[in-house]
Amino acid sequence: MDTRTRPRAAPAKGDDDGQDGRDDRRDDPQRSKSSVQSLAKGFRVLEAFSADVEEMTLSEIADVANLDAGTTFRMLNTLVDLGYVMRVPDSRRFRLTLKVLDLGFNAVARQDLRTVVRPVLRSLVGELGEAASFGVLDGGDIIYIERMRAGMTRLLVEIRVGTPIPATMSVIGRALLAFLPKDALERTLATRPRQGVLAAPVPSRAKLLPALAEIRERGYVLQESMIAGGLRILAAPVLDRDRVPFGVISIVALMSCSSDKEMRVRAVEPLLAATRSIARALEASGSTALSHA
Repeated sequence: MDTRTRPRAAPAKGDDDGQDGRDDRRDDPQRSKSSVQSLAKGFRVLEAFSADVEEMTLSEIADVANLDAGTTFRMLNTLVDLGYVMRVPDSRRFRLTLKVLDLGFNAVARQDLRTVVRPVLRSLVGELGEAASFGVLDGGDIIYIERMRAGMTRLLVEIRVGTPIPATMSVIGRALLAFLPKDALERTLATRPRQGVLAAPVPSRAKLLPALAEIRERGYVLQESMIAGGLRILAAPVLDRDRVPFGVISIVALMSCSSDKEMRVRAVEPLLAATRSIARALEASGSTALSHA
């Protein structure tokens, strides 16, 4: 039986702490004294989503989580503010964001993907002697899944795995956005990015769309970093067989060490070869169904 159609218990009067009328005494009284019920309810909201039901309305979430509408509303607002849940544009539905992976990121969530990506990035870094990264799109952000650098090389800005970067205001993000289908691009542009290492206004479409069209025609982007001066970024998307991006690779170099021409000559072909290698590996492993915004 679909859990969303199960009978709902008659609600009792709630209070400001989210103590709704549903029976939350799932453990013995002694354990309840040492637990935080509001936190437990927040996890019940997150657990309401599944691979089969990725988007849900507030009432559907309330039914699956066995919470009343008022408590569910407060929990969803909190989770949206924290970045774990997003409102689906032009609808009354909600969906999880990739930020939930932060809770068990290294151990479980992207282990298969990182296992595929890591040797390709390692080879790329060894060949070019520059730092390389792999990211995926999450709402309005690019989330870094893996990063590697050559030896003890230090860059002017350090971005860790799991860091969100606004897609429209980053070179790596634009490399992916340029290849999104029109409807997915519209959803992404309608989604506010989180405040990560870069807090900047979203550029106007009059400036952004021509830039994306140019990147799509060329197949990659090479320009100065939008996050930190003095860095040159070369980035290209990893495309599935329908030419839809499910990830993006970037190479970062100090501008003082190489020119645009030098980067094109020595790095473009290895970068594009790396994107093809990852695409083939992910397709073979059946892991190409990543989030497309």
